[in-house]
Amino acid sequence: MVSLKREGPASGPVITGFAGNGFRVDNEIVDGGLWLTPEWARPWAADDVAALDAKALDPLLSIEPLPEFLLLGTGASLQRPSPSFVAAVEAKGIGVEAMDSRAAARSWSLLRAEDRWFVAALLPLD
Repeated sequence: MVSLKREGPASGPVITGFAGNGFRVDNEIVDGGLWLTPEWARPWAADDVAALDAKALDPLLSIEPLPEFLLLGTGASLQRPSPSFVAAVEAKGIGVEAMDSRAAARSWSLLRAEDRWFVAALLPLD
């Protein structure tokens, strides 16, 4: 018999599910978009991948130490962010990984369990 045993979760916010067009973080529902760092979670009012501006993400991307990468949840389906957005984030020394927001939410939990130091910006699910 194979048994999978999970080690204790990493510190910080944990996405525990989905609610409407948003996310359940720990025991709270965040309706709409979400920013996550290893230390905090905050609502995010963006809803359009095409309109993303790296400068507007400065509070998220300026944590100390700098994050390895930005996990970008692009909403209900995968949409590629603009090359200029990716270039602006990468110019800060931070990689960009884009996927649909549900996949990004699941990846957040897996990667944080590995104690990876990164941030996430998740657009609403609808």
